Amino acid sequence: MSIDDDKRWMAAALRLARRGSGQTWPNPAVGAILVQGSGSDARVVGRAVTAPGGRPHAETRALQQAGDAARGATCYVTLEPCSHYAKTPPCVNALREAGVSRVVSALSDPDPRVAGRGYKILRDGGIDVVTGILEAESRWHNRGHITRITRGRPHTLMKLAISSDGAIGCSGQGQIPITGAEVKQEVHLVRAESDAIMVGVGTVLADNPNLTCRLTGLENRSPIRVILDTNANTPLYSDVVVGASTVPTWILVSPLADEARVVALENAGATIFVAPLDGSGRLCLHTALSVLGEQGLTSVLIEGGARLAETLIAEDLADLVDFYFSTRRIGEGKIPALNTTPIEAVTGNRRYLEIDDRMIGRDRLRQFQRVA
Repeated sequence: MSIDDDKRWMAAALRLARRGSGQTWPNPAVGAILVQGSGSDARVVGRAVTAPGGRPHAETRALQQAGDAARGATCYVTLEPCSHYAKTPPCVNALREAGVSRVVSALSDPDPRVAGRGYKILRDGGIDVVTGILEAESRWHNRGHITRITRGRPHTLMKLAISSDGAIGCSGQGQIPITGAEVKQEVHLVRAESDAIMVGVGTVLADNPNLTCRLTGLENRSPIRVILDTNANTPLYSDVVVGASTVPTWILVSPLADEARVVALENAGATIFVAPLDGSGRLCLHTALSVLGEQGLTSVLIEGGARLAETLIAEDLADLVDFYFSTRRIGEGKIPALNTTPIEAVTGNRRYLEIDDRMIGRDRLRQFQRVA
């Protein structure tokens, strides 16, 4: 195989891996493609993505699909194959036993149980191993897994839609559309690819949001709904609680929350987690995100209000920030996006780098990544 062929097949494996985004936690969404032959004679004999819930892994599923055709094949895999025993045997053993002759990997797994050990086992078994093919692209795709392993919490994407006069809503009017239909479609796709979506209880009380994915054909891809609720004030009649049997709802409360309200929420189907208060008397976001990481979540989309956005940025907990700038003006009763001009809260911070700037319909997306 030439380097161009390796890149082409790895790009296909990464596209395949994306199909599992939001569905495979606590494991990463890995894509694996088994190829026999090379150049114009190359043919796919097996391909798979990590199964929902994280098992079976992509390599095992692809090998099962290929059967005897896996012998002598090249396996393109978007993350280093696992080398440790957990609920299932390691993928490196399966690759060796199937007779795969070559493994091409995009990225080394930062998990200390793997971290290069997978490659060594494969090479010791006589398999040719090539690494680093489309590494940057795989690092982006696996950012949730990497953040959970290295920081002990999920990767966060904070989203704010902002009107032309700097507002995120209008007082007393509940949910109002700020951006157009095209942005709505994109945001719902992001929901489908996220493990969880988080808001503060203030958003629940003001808007009674559903927090589900409502794209046609992807309705079953709704993320876990996470509510930050210091005093357990989430109403039992709210959509997130009423629908908890269909789309799980996790509520983080403080140790001081009223016990009767906590029990009532649990009885209604919500799952309760406890996190300590910070110095301002609010839930400690660092600990709250760590709790989510302990549960296996790797990515969280945060659609909260101005106060939550301010805290995330101030405490260096927003890994990605999406600002959707609308041409719509709110006017009287507007709810400001942040205490400062929202874009300045990020662009004035050396920790963030702008990585995207494009129009989505009539609205403008500017995306910033935390780089330090």
